[in-house]
Amino acid sequence: MRLALKIVIVAGLSLAILLPLLLIRSVIHDRQRFRLEAVERIALSEAGRQAMAAPVLVVPYTETVAVEDVDAQGRVLGIVHRERAGTWLFFPDTATLTGALAPYTRRLGLHEVRMYTLTGQMSADFNARIPQDAADAVAPRRIGRPFLSYSIADVRGLRGTPRLRVDGAAVAVQQGAGEGMGAGVHATLAPVAAGDALRVRAAFDLELAGSASLAVVPLASDTRVVLDSPWPHPQFNGRFLPQSSAIGAGGFRAEWAVSSLASDAQRQYRQGARIDRDVASLLFFEHSGPDIDVLGVSLVNPVDAYVRADRASKYGILFVLLTFSAFFMFELLRQLRIHPIQYALVGMALAIFFLLLVSLSERIAFGPAYLAASLACIGLIGVYLAAVLRSRGWGAGFAGMLGLLYAALYGLLVSEDNALVLGAGLLFVILAAVMLLTRRVDWYALGNAPGRGPPPPPLPDP
Repeated sequence: MRLALKIVIVAGLSLAILLPLLLIRSVIHDRQRFRLEAVERIALSEAGRQAMAAPVLVVPYTETVAVEDVDAQGRVLGIVHRERAGTWLFFPDTATLTGALAPYTRRLGLHEVRMYTLTGQMSADFNARIPQDAADAVAPRRIGRPFLSYSIADVRGLRGTPRLRVDGAAVAVQQGAGEGMGAGVHATLAPVAAGDALRVRAAFDLELAGSASLAVVPLASDTRVVLDSPWPHPQFNGRFLPQSSAIGAGGFRAEWAVSSLASDAQRQYRQGARIDRDVASLLFFEHSGPDIDVLGVSLVNPVDAYVRADRASKYGILFVLLTFSAFFMFELLRQLRIHPIQYALVGMALAIFFLLLVSLSERIAFGPAYLAASLACIGLIGVYLAAVLRSRGWGAGFAGMLGLLYAALYGLLVSEDNALVLGAGLLFVILAAVMLLTRRVDWYALGNAPGRGPPPPPLPDP
């Protein structure tokens, strides 16, 4: 009965330690939210997540149409002629974006926000024909000045004045992507007439700043995107992955090739889908999907400090269970009497480690923060256990065991691709060690063994 009661008490304490662990995880999530707010504040003052599209050739027109004149009762009074405005949208046959993403950082308080500057060129070739007037048209259409529309999610990111050359000649770039075309810039072209063939070759040189991610809408019949960057941790996303990519310590190079046969972007654009400033949904869509097809890349840390701290806290209950299990084994095998309060104090020390970790990692690099937090907790628990177990050797042994656990946890946290297999292997090794060490234990005898009485006073302070 004594053994069963002790097991129940230890299990209850293990569950009770979950409460401070959950509170610490809540603190970590709050700090993550504060960091996201810092990102948004910097984005509001400089530039947010960027998106741009292949250019569109827009030709406005006004036509006269015959419509029925109907009174309030729905009776047809006759035929009247009214003017109706419209636009023709022509997408490029080919479009190519080549550029380099140069990362840099902005700071707001404790938080660093990753920004980048895209220096590149968007070239496009158009081969279009203005429609003829219908033979039964009431009057010839009045065709307005055509213009090239370049959609850019956040035009505040433009550095300097972009340069546009159309058929080799410089053309002035104007504010806005054009009426009804959303955010961006546009350039007016020479007048055209019905039936004219438009062969346009455009080269758009720009320098564009943004935060964290870049999305590109493949509106051309054939879209090619080539990006280089010294950032070694890209995350490719959107609906199209790179056709080829090379990633190394010195950065990455990625190339996309998207056909209009594989993308629905042209139809989506004709139906009114536009790039807005909140392009996070374009790259990180969940259930409803983005409004328009994109390809993209994000400059991310594979595991940042908050993500690592959050992942570490998930192993907190494992640390508590392993430590309590070791206490329990000592109590039974060596007939020691460890009070539940002593269990609880050690469990709280293990939980405080994760709070120390997240607070220190906001000030210094994650590695030194992890080392400082683990040394503080291991040292505290080792000194305390030397008194509880009435042996400095056993206290040092427990401290060494915790040191191995913390070292193994650090290996799990910094491993991007092998965390699951390493974690599973660690759990297997620990379970195998416990089973082998206790394979000859007579648990019935231990459960019926009398206690050894109250423990002696703790060791005097050195």
